[in-house]
Amino acid sequence: MHAYNTTILLVEDNPDDEALALRALKKTEIQNDVIVARDGQEALDYVFAEGKFEGRDINDCPRLILLDIKLPKLSGLDVLKNIRKDNRTQLIPVVLLTSSDEARDMIEGYRSGANSFISKPVDFNEFVNQVKTLGKYWLGINKTPYTH
Repeated sequence: MHAYNTTILLVEDNPDDEALALRALKKTEIQNDVIVARDGQEALDYVFAEGKFEGRDINDCPRLILLDIKLPKLSGLDVLKNIRKDNRTQLIPVVLLTSSDEARDMIEGYRSGANSFISKPVDFNEFVNQVKTLGKYWLGINKTPYTH
């Protein structure tokens, strides 16, 4: 049986956006550990306990994945499709957190199994508010098969 740990996997290749997301999470007092993957392949390596994450218990799934769409090596949508097609990981909540607000990206994200699609705002305070709402919902209110 799989279990969700309390880890958030943040998949972000832009160092400024990564720092912003980490600051926003800290400012909202979300206590979860955050693992950062900086490209699509590193994200899959973490989720599937491969590469530098070999030996990590694959059944210890992240509680939430915040996934950028535009990533090096493998796009966020490809990462999402790989997560959704594997029985061990298909139920992990995935929020596409992206600077893209193109309708085709949103449609493709939902078709690929995204749970939510959030456009990154330019304003830091607005971003903090979004992250706070995300955290409250996905880490508190939302129930998964592995949280009760």
